[in-house]
Amino acid sequence: MNLNDAIKLLKKKGYKTTGKRKDILNYFEEADGYRTAKDLIQHLESTHEGISFDTIYRNLHLYNEVGILETTELNGEKHFRMNCTSHHHHHFICKDCGKTKEIEVCPMDEVRKSLMNYAIEDHKFEIYGLCPKCQTA
Repeated sequence: MNLNDAIKLLKKKGYKTTGKRKDILNYFEEADGYRTAKDLIQHLESTHEGISFDTIYRNLHLYNEVGILETTELNGEKHFRMNCTSHHHHHFICKDCGKTKEIEVCPMDEVRKSLMNYAIEDHKFEIYGLCPKCQTA
C-alpha cells in the first residue's frame, strides 16, 4: 500500500485526511520495516509541536482497523508498518532495527491438513531474529 492508496481508503471509509494524518502515513510509507509509536512521535515532534501520544495511538489504531497498517509485537511493544497488499507473504523481522524481509513460504497448506475439521479464518506467520547488519554491529 502507498500513501495515495491509504488516503483513498480513509476517504472511502468516511475519515478526513488532515495534515497530521498524511504526515503519519508518509512516515510509514518511507519507513523500512516496523516502527513504534515512540519512533513516530519523535519523527513528528519537529513539525507538529506538542503532538500527543493519544493522537498518535488513536490514528495508529484507526489505520490498523481499516487495513492501512499491520502490527506485530516485539519486545512487549506494538510495532506498525504499512500493509503489504500486493501478494500473500510473511516476514522475517529484525528484533533490533525492525527491518523486514519477505518470506514467500507459507506453512498453511500443512496446517490445514492437520486441522481439517476446523474453520480457519486468518493466519499470521513471522520469524524473529537479527538481520545481517545487526548481527555484525
